[in-house]
Amino acid sequence: MHTDDFKADAVASAAQPGISMAAETMSLGIKANLFRHWVRDAEIQQRVPAVLDVADTASRAARPIAAGFVPVQMPAAAAPSTPTGEIRVEVRRVALSVVMTWPGALAIECGSWLRDLPR
Repeated sequence: MHTDDFKADAVASAAQPGISMAAETMSLGIKANLFRHWVRDAEIQQRVPAVLDVADTASRAARPIAAGFVPVQMPAAAAPSTPTGEIRVEVRRVALSVVMTWPGALAIECGSWLRDLPR
Protein backbone atom coordinates (compact mmCIF):
# COMPACT_ATOMS: atom_id res chain seq x y z
CA MET A 1 0.00 0.00 0.00
CA HIS A 2 2.58 2.62 1.15
CA THR A 3 6.27 2.11 0.60
CA ASP A 4 8.74 2.03 3.46
CA ASP A 5 10.37 5.20 2.09
CA PHE A 6 7.02 7.01 2.09
CA LYS A 7 6.39 5.96 5.71
CA ALA A 8 9.89 7.00 6.80
CA ASP A 9 9.58 10.39 5.11
CA ALA A 10 6.17 10.98 6.70
CA VAL A 11 7.39 10.07 10.18
CA ALA A 12 10.53 12.18 9.78
CA SER A 13 8.58 15.23 8.62
CA ALA A 14 6.14 14.94 11.52
CA ALA A 15 9.09 14.85 13.94
CA GLN A 16 10.15 18.34 12.84
CA PRO A 17 9.51 21.15 15.35
CA GLY A 18 6.23 22.95 14.82
CA ILE A 19 4.55 20.20 12.78
CA SER A 20 1.67 18.33 14.34
CA MET A 21 0.75 14.74 13.58
CA ALA A 22 -2.76 15.88 12.63
CA ALA A 23 -1.45 18.35 10.07
CA GLU A 24 0.86 15.71 8.60
CA THR A 25 -1.89 13.11 8.26
CA MET A 26 -4.20 15.65 6.62
CA SER A 27 -1.52 16.74 4.16
CA LEU A 28 -0.76 13.11 3.24
CA GLY A 29 -4.42 12.09 3.10
CA ILE A 30 -4.01 9.16 5.49
CA LYS A 31 -5.86 8.20 8.66
CA ALA A 32 -4.39 9.29 11.98
CA ASN A 33 -4.46 5.82 13.55
CA LEU A 34 -2.45 4.40 10.62
CA PHE A 35 0.09 7.19 10.99
CA ARG A 36 0.36 6.59 14.75
CA HIS A 37 1.23 2.94 13.99
CA TRP A 38 3.99 4.11 11.67
CA VAL A 39 5.37 6.43 14.34
CA ARG A 40 5.23 3.71 17.00
CA ASP A 41 6.96 1.22 14.69
CA ALA A 42 9.65 3.80 13.90
CA GLU A 43 10.25 4.42 17.62
CA ILE A 44 10.55 0.68 18.26
CA GLN A 45 12.90 0.35 15.29
CA GLN A 46 15.15 3.09 16.72
CA ARG A 47 15.53 1.14 19.97
CA VAL A 48 16.61 -2.06 18.17
CA PRO A 49 20.02 -1.93 16.48
CA ALA A 50 19.47 -2.20 12.72
CA VAL A 51 22.97 -3.39 11.77
CA LEU A 52 25.11 -5.80 13.77
CA ASP A 53 28.86 -6.10 13.48
CA VAL A 54 29.94 -9.39 11.86
CA ALA A 55 32.21 -10.24 14.80
CA ASP A 56 29.42 -9.41 17.20
CA THR A 57 27.05 -11.68 15.25
CA ALA A 58 29.53 -14.55 15.43
CA SER A 59 30.00 -14.15 19.17
CA ARG A 60 26.23 -14.04 19.68
CA ALA A 61 25.83 -17.24 17.67
CA ALA A 62 28.35 -18.95 19.94
CA ARG A 63 26.29 -18.07 23.04
CA PRO A 64 22.74 -19.35 23.15
CA ILE A 65 20.22 -16.73 24.17
CA ALA A 66 17.79 -17.99 26.77
CA ALA A 67 14.27 -16.76 26.33
CA GLY A 68 11.50 -16.91 28.87
CA PHE A 69 11.26 -16.43 32.59
CA VAL A 70 14.31 -15.06 34.36
CA PRO A 71 14.17 -15.41 38.16
CA VAL A 72 15.24 -12.34 40.09
CA GLN A 73 16.38 -12.47 43.70
CA MET A 74 14.33 -10.02 45.76
CA PRO A 75 15.24 -8.85 49.26
CA ALA A 76 13.17 -10.32 52.06
CA ALA A 77 10.14 -8.28 52.98
CA ALA A 78 10.57 -6.35 56.17
CA ALA A 79 8.14 -7.08 58.96
CA PRO A 80 5.55 -4.35 59.39
CA SER A 81 6.79 -1.88 61.91
CA THR A 82 4.74 -1.04 64.94
CA PRO A 83 3.98 2.62 65.33
CA THR A 84 5.95 4.34 68.03
CA GLY A 85 5.00 7.35 70.02
CA GLU A 86 1.52 8.30 71.03
CA ILE A 87 -1.80 9.05 69.39
CA ARG A 88 -3.49 12.11 70.80
CA VAL A 89 -7.24 12.48 70.33
CA GLU A 90 -9.09 15.58 71.44
CA VAL A 91 -12.92 15.56 71.36
CA ARG A 92 -14.92 18.70 72.03
CA ARG A 93 -18.67 18.75 72.51
CA VAL A 94 -20.52 21.83 73.67
CA ALA A 95 -19.29 22.21 77.26
CA LEU A 96 -17.25 18.98 77.35
CA SER A 97 -13.66 18.53 76.21
CA VAL A 98 -11.91 15.15 76.41
CA VAL A 99 -8.26 14.51 75.57
CA MET A 100 -7.16 10.88 75.16
CA THR A 101 -3.63 9.64 74.63
CA TRP A 102 -3.14 6.17 73.16
CA PRO A 103 0.11 4.25 72.77
CA GLY A 104 1.10 4.08 69.10
CA ALA A 105 1.35 0.30 69.32
CA LEU A 106 -2.43 0.18 69.95
CA ALA A 107 -3.42 2.15 66.86
CA ILE A 108 -5.98 -0.46 65.77
CA GLU A 109 -7.75 -0.28 69.11
CA CYS A 110 -7.73 3.52 68.91
CA GLY A 111 -9.38 3.29 65.49
CA SER A 112 -12.07 1.00 66.90
CA TRP A 113 -12.72 3.42 69.74
CA LEU A 114 -13.00 6.34 67.34
CA ARG A 115 -15.49 4.43 65.17
CA ASP A 116 -17.66 3.70 68.22
CA LEU A 117 -17.38 7.23 69.60
CA PRO A 118 -20.32 8.82 67.72
CA ARG A 119 -22.75 6.09 68.87
